[in-house]
Amino acid sequence: MNIKKIFLVATLVLVTSTAYAEKKIMLFGSSNHDVYLGCFNCSDIASDSIHNDISKYGSDISSISIFNDIGQYGSDISQYSPCNDIASNPPVLVDEDGRFYGYLTLNDIKPKAISDPKILAWLKYKVCKKR
Repeated sequence: MNIKKIFLVATLVLVTSTAYAEKKIMLFGSSNHDVYLGCFNCSDIASDSIHNDISKYGSDISSISIFNDIGQYGSDISQYSPCNDIASNPPVLVDEDGRFYGYLTLNDIKPKAISDPKILAWLKYKVCKKR
C-alpha cells in the first residue's frame, strides 16, 4: 500500500470515527459556497469522493478539485483554495442536512476553520504538498 493510500485510510478512519461519520460530508467552494467539490468522507471508490483520484473531485487536473495546484480550488494563491494560508473564501464542509462543520483551510486565523490536527496534516502534506 502506498503512502497516499495509507494516509487516506487513516483519514477516513478518523473521519468515520467522529461526528462526521453519521452523514455524508460534502465540500463546497466559491464565494457563495455553491460549487460542489466532492464528498469528504466517502470511500475512495465513490464517484464523487475527493479521495478517488480518477474522479473529477480527486483528480489533480480537474478544475473543481482541491488537488489541482493550479486551479482555483487547489492553488496556494486562490482565495477559494484550502491551500492558501490567507484564503478569504476557502471551501466549507457541510453534511447532507446543511449542518456546517467548518472551513477546510490552512488559514489558521480564519474563524470556524477545521482545527483537527490529523485533517490539517492531511491537507498540508497530501493535498497542498507543503514541506
